[in-house]
Amino acid sequence: MENRTLRVFKTTDYREKPNSDELAFGRTFTDHMFVMDYSESEGWHDAKIVPYEPLKVDPAAMVFHYGQSVFEGLKAYLNPQGEPLLFRPQKNIARLNRSNERLCIPPIDEDFLLHALKQLIHIEKEWIPEADGTSLYIRPMIISTEPFLGVAPSKQYKLVIILSPVGAYYKEGINPIKIAVENEYVRAVRGGTGEAKTGGNYASSLKAQEVASKGGYSQVLWLDGVEKKYIEEVGSMNVFFKIGDEVVTPQLNGSILSGVTRSSVIQLLEHWGVNVRESKLTIEELYEEYTNGNVEEVFGSGTAAVISPIGQLDWNNHQMVFNNGKTGKLAKELYDTLTGIQYGRLADPFNWVEKVTAHNEMHKVG
Repeated sequence: MENRTLRVFKTTDYREKPNSDELAFGRTFTDHMFVMDYSESEGWHDAKIVPYEPLKVDPAAMVFHYGQSVFEGLKAYLNPQGEPLLFRPQKNIARLNRSNERLCIPPIDEDFLLHALKQLIHIEKEWIPEADGTSLYIRPMIISTEPFLGVAPSKQYKLVIILSPVGAYYKEGINPIKIAVENEYVRAVRGGTGEAKTGGNYASSLKAQEVASKGGYSQVLWLDGVEKKYIEEVGSMNVFFKIGDEVVTPQLNGSILSGVTRSSVIQLLEHWGVNVRESKLTIEELYEEYTNGNVEEVFGSGTAAVISPIGQLDWNNHQMVFNNGKTGKLAKELYDTLTGIQYGRLADPFNWVEKVTAHNEMHKVG
């Protein structure tokens, strides 16, 4: 029987909060974190909010040797009244469980984890920055902690949520970025772990990102790992192409992450009456549409950057410049609308936003 009690232990050593104009992405962390453990005999148990501190993990913990880990990324925002808001948190928690299933990690109680997250956000409310474009990044993660060197699913796990006040993910902000199409390295294939949010996917992308960065690119655009011709996703984002009178995005195929922002963009576009097509798209087809003058805008979507216009895409010595390297009208409308909803400045017709309210600091669910 899993224990559903949440205990809170507050710090006595509060950290100095950074100025909003000094925020980088993921460099500063708040005073508290959430932790919960799993064992076969007790299930998920010992849920608590504690002062932020290093984890004590055995050197033989299986995560270090076989990479059995998953994580998520979402944000908390302040509305004009100074109240904390979460954007579609249930989607992230549900995706965490889908990643768990792929990595053989026991599922979590989604309602309880959302309750714990809201309590953590309430305690750390003063860490949510107020400046435009800033937010509190939320990183839930699960690692396998059983000290065992056999190749098998772990029998022990630790779930942690840490928080980080952040500015813009890209130094370019909403300005267009330059991206290279990756032709040599492979990140994921269908049947692999590409649709799970697991550390190994990102480790396998580092070499290509390193090479691209040296060439002056912000990110790489991945092609499928088998035929190396179908467009999949950018390193940290799903990708959209406005071709003529429709918007095309690669369909989910088992090797592409099902982005929460991706889903929101599709829903918004359909709400606006824009034709949206989820389908296979080869890099050759995109280049042909580009040479025919049909590609009007390209942009990425993700929790970190929200909407990131792509001004230039380089492939096989072909340079594709979109919308004269400027932010397109549709990308700007999507960014303004999504951030307007996230920060509580615009109406939320989809009920995407959840307000974080005060809870009792000792709470039992179920």
